[in-house]
Amino acid sequence: MTENSCLFCRIVAGEVPASIVYKDERVLAFNDINPQGPTHVLVVPKKHIASLNDLTPEDDQIVGEVVRRAAAIARERGIAESGFRTAFNTTRGAGQTAFHIHLHLIAGRSLHWPPG
Repeated sequence: MTENSCLFCRIVAGEVPASIVYKDERVLAFNDINPQGPTHVLVVPKKHIASLNDLTPEDDQIVGEVVRRAAAIARERGIAESGFRTAFNTTRGAGQTAFHIHLHLIAGRSLHWPPG
């Protein structure tokens, strides 16, 4: 998949509409169009990285920023104390359907373990 055909790259570029929750120079967060809970936000780096398997040491900072932003959104929405789940799905076998790394932030319903 190229960046031109990547749905999340197109959202980052403003070519595809999304319900934006947060954006800065390196990170974008938006509401999932198929929410799995009352809160379901996707937090993505603006840089195209297809999956966690494609990360390099140079990506360490952006992954940290994505995780910290998910926690900040949870605090802003008042769900940090009641609990939330974050998850990266990696490859089709684990449920990855958009091949641009994205952290799911899900909350507002009972989340059992194991997931799935």
